[in-house]
Amino acid sequence: MDTGVPAFPMSLVMAEMFRQLGFDPDQVEGFLAHFLSYTHCALPEPPVTADARLFALLPDDSVDRVSCLPDALLGNVVSRLPVKDAARTAALSRRWRGVWRSAPLVLVDSHVHPAGTAYAQRVACAVSRVLAAHPGPFRCVHLTESPLLTAWLQIVAGKGIQELTLVNRPWPLEIFLPSTFLLGMETLTRLYLGHWIFPVTADLPRATCFPNLHELGLCDVVMKTGDLDFILDRSPVLETLSLEGGRLEHCLRLVSQSLRRVQIIGCSVQEIFVVDAPCLERLIQSGGWCPEDTDGNCTRLKIGHVPMLHMLGYLELDSGHVLEVGKTIIKAGTRVSPSTMVPSVGILALEVRFGVRNDAKMVPSVLRCFLNVETLNIKSAKTDRSTGKLNLKFWHECGDIECVRSRIKLLVFHDFRGGRGELAFLKYFFETALVLKKVVILFAVGFASTEEAQSKLSSLGSVKRASETSTVLVTLPSDPQEGSIRSFKIGSQFSADDPFANY
Repeated sequence: MDTGVPAFPMSLVMAEMFRQLGFDPDQVEGFLAHFLSYTHCALPEPPVTADARLFALLPDDSVDRVSCLPDALLGNVVSRLPVKDAARTAALSRRWRGVWRSAPLVLVDSHVHPAGTAYAQRVACAVSRVLAAHPGPFRCVHLTESPLLTAWLQIVAGKGIQELTLVNRPWPLEIFLPSTFLLGMETLTRLYLGHWIFPVTADLPRATCFPNLHELGLCDVVMKTGDLDFILDRSPVLETLSLEGGRLEHCLRLVSQSLRRVQIIGCSVQEIFVVDAPCLERLIQSGGWCPEDTDGNCTRLKIGHVPMLHMLGYLELDSGHVLEVGKTIIKAGTRVSPSTMVPSVGILALEVRFGVRNDAKMVPSVLRCFLNVETLNIKSAKTDRSTGKLNLKFWHECGDIECVRSRIKLLVFHDFRGGRGELAFLKYFFETALVLKKVVILFAVGFASTEEAQSKLSSLGSVKRASETSTVLVTLPSDPQEGSIRSFKIGSQFSADDPFANY
């Protein structure tokens, strides 16, 4: 099948996938360029930079004070340098040769060659000799340029890689990583893969294990459910799992005694089932979708045993997404019980189309499942046509919502457009929330000035507030990439107290 996009070669399977998604051949190239840009946002940056440079001592300062430092400190210095500069330290003195050979090196292919030049080829050959001479271990290997990827990975494999980032760029798509790739990776602490088909783990020895793996990130990786189960089952200290834009066959099952952070963004998966994750603290998921060939054509999130879960979102309240707590599917009007409550959650994020009546009616039922929420993020999703507006009377008639009345202290309302349904929800909050301290309203893209935004909120001025100490902060749209939960670093690390409230 001719896609008409020679810059991004695709197989028949990939071309058919884009056809199902409604893309014309002429649109695919632009989409893929945008698609690849998210890889840079998602995957972690190398731990060293090529901007720094090594310099010899000045002529009037002939004392070599650095070489007097203990070997452990010198090795730490060398391991923080780009691989070219680390190798150059061996020319300083005989002592530095031993330091270089014993220091864990960092290999970042973009640091050692400007692509497409004869000089680059000479540098690449020199680096290959350096890597072959170094016995390991390697602190970090970060490879994103396919001409060098295979050769360098073969050289360093088995030499004790601690952190590995491996991106198949430029494409073609649908390139399999061989099963042997996962062998000899016992030293890995962090593994990030981009644009691959995951290895078939059924071909691996049953004794295969990843005893030191703490972080696993997969960006646009196609894999089978059983292969991810294989990795999770054999990673006893894995704390962070980040999935972005990939495709899983059928179901993502989370069974882990060590996982603390899980991030699932824009993945094609029919079901996310948190079966047993007693240490899980963060579950961030957004933008999930189901292939057209699945029954029901919706993504189901099932919450099982998660006694430590503190942060959850985005829960997308629409017909394409289903929330199941315990063995109960949460719908509008669902009666809550102890089996449908998740009392540990303190930060919750919902995505709601306030212009769609059936979607908005889900909000009270969902909030009753999370009775101890103190920070609520609401993202107002855009809809092409309204199917019924909910006024303030509806929200009052839905009855008491415990977390709204006596728990929520911070409400962050994202993508506010000034619609009637949005304003009714905010009025209900002001009139009901007894302990509310702060409301942050972030306007959607399209508002040109603060005055225009304030005019949309003028009707809130007459609302009698249940909490007289609450304050309101209004902000205009900012860069959607800034602070985005698409970033593995922001979404999965504890550096941000609440990655949803990026105002």
